[in-house]
Amino acid sequence: MKKIIIAEDSSVIQNLTKKILQIQNFSITAVKNGKEVLEKLNSEDYDLILMDINMPQMDGMECAKHIRGLSDPIKSQIPILAITGNAKNYSISDFKEVGINEYIPKPLNFDLLVDKVKMYTEDHD
Repeated sequence: MKKIIIAEDSSVIQNLTKKILQIQNFSITAVKNGKEVLEKLNSEDYDLILMDINMPQMDGMECAKHIRGLSDPIKSQIPILAITGNAKNYSISDFKEVGINEYIPKPLNFDLLVDKVKMYTEDHD
């Protein structure tokens, strides 16, 4: 079973996303900010990170930079999908620069979300 971290400070979005992905047979760990993502990554392996951009303590951009800078070669390459209302008008190149693979706009289209998650967690043997 593929393991996903959802980092999202809105519990409504977090719970909804969690339910939808659990139905698709993903194992979900939910956290509220970037610092908690890094703590989880320290102790466990994950296949994908779904990350809100605007979060307290450490936002998604900063967290992505930290992840890409990790010394563990596997953890530093985990796919990161940003979820964002994009209030700060980041461009796709801003996201790429910090190592975010792709972003999904809010309000969330859950079909799109599931498609993207599956695309990034499929085994490419």
